[in-house]
Amino acid sequence: MADKFKLDIIASDRHFYNGEAEMIVLPGIDGEYGVMSGHEAMITAVVTGEVDITVDGELKTVAVSEGFAEIKPDNVIIIVDSAEWPEEIDIKRAERAKERAEERMRQEQSILEYYHTQAALSRAMNRLRITNKF
Repeated sequence: MADKFKLDIIASDRHFYNGEAEMIVLPGIDGEYGVMSGHEAMITAVVTGEVDITVDGELKTVAVSEGFAEIKPDNVIIIVDSAEWPEEIDIKRAERAKERAEERMRQEQSILEYYHTQAALSRAMNRLRITNKF
C-alpha cells in the first residue's frame, strides 16, 4: 500500500476536497506535476486542466481552472478559481460558453478582453474534454 498525504482542494466558492491521496497529477505552466508522499516542498502555478487524484488505488478526475499549489512532503493544498467533478459539469452550458468565447475571439478586442475571452474558452474546452472522457 502506497504512503498517503493530506490533500485539500479549495475553489473560490467552496472547500472542494479534503482527504487523503496516494498520488496526484496536476497541470502546471510547464507540464504536468506528479506528486506523491514525501515530495519536495514547492509552490507552483496551476493552469486550467485536470487534476488526477489516486485514492485507495482508484483514480478520480477533477476539472480545475487557474490557481496555485503548495506542495509539502506530507500535504498538498491546491487553490483554484473553480473545481468540478465530471458529473457536476453541465455539458450544454459548457458548449454555449465555448461558442460565445469563440465568437468573441473573432471580434476586435482590447488586450485585457482578449485574455479574459481566452481564459473563458480554455475553461469551456477543459470542461467538455473532461466530460467526454467519462
